Amino acid sequence: MYDVVIIGAGPSGVFLARFLDPRYRVLLIDKRNLDSPDSPRFQKCCGGLLAPDAQNILARLGMGLPGDVLTSPQLFSVRTIDMDHDLERYYQRFYINIDREKFDRWLAAALPEHVDQRYDSLYLSHRKDGDGITVTFRQNGEIREARTKILVGADGAGSRVRRQADPSFRGPSYLALQYWFKTEKETPFYTSLFHRSVTDFYSWIIQKEDHLLVGSALPPGQERKRRFEDLVATLKRRGLITGDPVRKEGAFINRPKKVSEIRTHLDNVAFTGEAAGFISPSSAEGISYAMKSGLLLAESINSDFLSFQKTYHHMTRGLRRTIWLKNRKLPFMYNGILRRLIMASGLFSMKIR
Repeated sequence: MYDVVIIGAGPSGVFLARFLDPRYRVLLIDKRNLDSPDSPRFQKCCGGLLAPDAQNILARLGMGLPGDVLTSPQLFSVRTIDMDHDLERYYQRFYINIDREKFDRWLAAALPEHVDQRYDSLYLSHRKDGDGITVTFRQNGEIREARTKILVGADGAGSRVRRQADPSFRGPSYLALQYWFKTEKETPFYTSLFHRSVTDFYSWIIQKEDHLLVGSALPPGQERKRRFEDLVATLKRRGLITGDPVRKEGAFINRPKKVSEIRTHLDNVAFTGEAAGFISPSSAEGISYAMKSGLLLAESINSDFLSFQKTYHHMTRGLRRTIWLKNRKLPFMYNGILRRLIMASGLFSMKIR
């Protein structure tokens, strides 16, 4: 019998497992193999940038990134291109450019010994069983079960845990597509692209060593892939990328338009990170929200195991408030007329030689 079973070993699941009190029996399940550097590479569809909020959390915890987690170039500005109005501006921002796979492995490697880690394991279902929950998962081709008092869905936007626990959950509506292109030149900017015919969200270009990542967060629709391919063709005509993609990847992402879409728990099933709906609706930055919500859930369970739900919901009010405020910011970023006026004015922008 476990006290806490966590599905998903991304930043939210690992931070939760790491900071739970050692007196609890904890099981962490993930479909990837995070404890063997010789295992086949997995690649999460992620831009792999640590925003200032994520840096702040690591700093407060006294956690410094090892050198092999970093990837070049390090980025100190955002190049914003409004393709609808042919406007381009540069703004100073501070991101840490990371290899997302190595980052996740580094986080998992620091887990304490009392956390039972089951990798190459796929969560299948759960059911309430008396005073606990029985979790069914597949490990090494075998069906296994584990009983727990608390189950946590830290398994991302399309959370299978939340789908089963929350019948009202509609799932993520946006699809992130990302292609990798070889490059021989350095592009030391995080490039954000706005093109209404492609998406009502945004697209991006990020360099990782000798590759350029071109991605876009695409709204629902039958022609999402075609619109993304049109964007790629446009970028090639502009000389921003060349050649054919060497890797293609995709993932669903949430974009909470209302705070009511965020769910912290249902009875003894809790949710963290994007499974709960904690992600920026303006930039789709989710790593800082994942780490912070994992930490807050750990603090809630540590302080009040029997009624952690109310404590966790209360402690995450700041995250919900931030998401509400970012939704108020959306018109200035995604309304074409307002964005054109702001960019044309040059407000807060800087010149690049």
